[in-house]
Amino acid sequence: MDYVIKKIISSVVTLLFVILLIFIAFRIIPGNPAHIILGVEATPSQIAALEQKLGLDKTLTEQFFDFLKGIVLFDFGESLRFSQPVLSLIGERIGVTFSLAVISILITIIVSIPLGILAASYKGKLPDIIISISSQIGLAVPSFWMGIILIMIFGLFLKIISVGGYVEWSENPFLAFKSLFFPALAIAIPQIAIIIRYLRTTIIEQLSLDYVRTATSKGLKGYQILFHHVLRNALIPVITIAGLNFGEILAGSLVIEQVFALPGFGRMLITAIGDRDFPLVQGMVFFIAIIAILVNLLVDLSYRVLDPKIRLK
Repeated sequence: MDYVIKKIISSVVTLLFVILLIFIAFRIIPGNPAHIILGVEATPSQIAALEQKLGLDKTLTEQFFDFLKGIVLFDFGESLRFSQPVLSLIGERIGVTFSLAVISILITIIVSIPLGILAASYKGKLPDIIISISSQIGLAVPSFWMGIILIMIFGLFLKIISVGGYVEWSENPFLAFKSLFFPALAIAIPQIAIIIRYLRTTIIEQLSLDYVRTATSKGLKGYQILFHHVLRNALIPVITIAGLNFGEILAGSLVIEQVFALPGFGRMLITAIGDRDFPLVQGMVFFIAIIAILVNLLVDLSYRVLDPKIRLK
């Protein structure tokens, strides 16, 4: 229980640090933010009105406490471009990006773990060579380029997908999954390559340890040793890498949403940055940080399930 409490406290401290970082980052931008947003032709009265709306006419201490109050109340103000509450805009778009990330993670797990096991089991043989070459290609090709290739193959030639189409889950779950599958696959392919390489290396290392020889001498079969002992130990570093790569999955979704014209979080963030919509950018960055911290917390807590030594502590 102490382990769980420590990890939760660590996550809360990290979140507080991120909040402070977000606040500072938007205050150290050179020049007056109101000037940047409105442009050089803005009148002094327009600038003063926007400063008051953004709270820039207050002291830094007052601005920080207003910012904290907004986070506690989940009130991030109003978008300058869309003239809507930031929270409602995030709520409209985050479902697409979250679905994209979850499908991408599921594809990564379903594909990479069996292939990693297969590559390690046939070390140096034809299956291992084919999987290794494929993973090298997966690492070399950026996700946005992979997305373009998938559009060309499955959209233009085979006509399996309609480029730029998105269907809500509430409207038709099957079509919603279909519209997100190929974008998620484009994000997942580099992650699959990374997990395969780590899992293969870790399994090979585990198979050379003493406990495997002891289990073999006791008469346990190869698949029993692999799935009941080796794989559990091999998954610990793999889960760590997967948790760290979640940030890359989110970053990849920002680009892939542009490639596949999905109405998600990433497209709105890029639009908000281009329009210098500071309240919206600030709120979206905060939500991305929360998601990343929660994922890493779940990864840390999963160690208790996989590693008995942590449970004993």
